[in-house]
Amino acid sequence: MKSADNTFDKHCLLCTTDAPLIDTPVAGGPAEASIQICASCADPDTPADHFRPIASTMWSEDASLQVYAMRTLKRLDTDWSRDLAQQLYLDEETQAWADNEAAQTNHKDSTGVPLATGDTVVLIKDLKVKGAGFTAKRGTAVHRISLVHDNDAHIEGRVEGQRIVILTEFVKKR
Repeated sequence: MKSADNTFDKHCLLCTTDAPLIDTPVAGGPAEASIQICASCADPDTPADHFRPIASTMWSEDASLQVYAMRTLKRLDTDWSRDLAQQLYLDEETQAWADNEAAQTNHKDSTGVPLATGDTVVLIKDLKVKGAGFTAKRGTAVHRISLVHDNDAHIEGRVEGQRIVILTEFVKKR
């Protein structure tokens, strides 16, 4: 739809909101692969309910959007997102691209084992969690981690219901 200033209104390809869009690369595939999404969709701390419209947008014919949608669904860690991820059919090439996220990063645990989104890790040291007022104890399992794409030394995961950033040097892949 054309707006008053003679430009075209755009909606986020992932959540369909009417917001300023940012060009977001989709790693692991063609060098120029990217999608236009809102800042909320690009932020890993955005609440899962923001992504509810993904149930319809994940069926796009754009492979970049399909890959980003699949990775987002895996990262969200909710019942409805796991159900949608199981429903999303990707052809072999697109599925390989979606699964290739780990190959595009250098995230490694304390023993040098590569980490990927969705892995389970175990803390190898007690960690004081700044701002949350608790200590994450050694031996705590952190399920369905997310990789911090701009820093290979950081991962994200839920400990005691809080989403926290964890240094990879303090975890071991299970």
